[in-house]
Amino acid sequence: MRMWRDEPATDDKPSASRPYETVGYVISGRAELTLSGETVTLEPGDSWLVPSGAEHTYKIVEAFTAVEATAPPALQFRR
Repeated sequence: MRMWRDEPATDDKPSASRPYETVGYVISGRAELTLSGETVTLEPGDSWLVPSGAEHTYKIVEAFTAVEATAPPALQFRR
């Protein structure tokens, strides 16, 4: 499980796919998630799902706070 805390606005990240499923919930801020060619805006109260192996990218539009979990658990970079 990962907590994104006040992540600053970003440009689009390079497209990627991961060998695990990711689910998340937005607490504050806004981001755009592009998944399989479709872009959705994520705002407080929204959730998302990125299936295992799906090509995706994201852009943080305004300071972003969210929680995210992976299944199976993924090894994440720790700050």
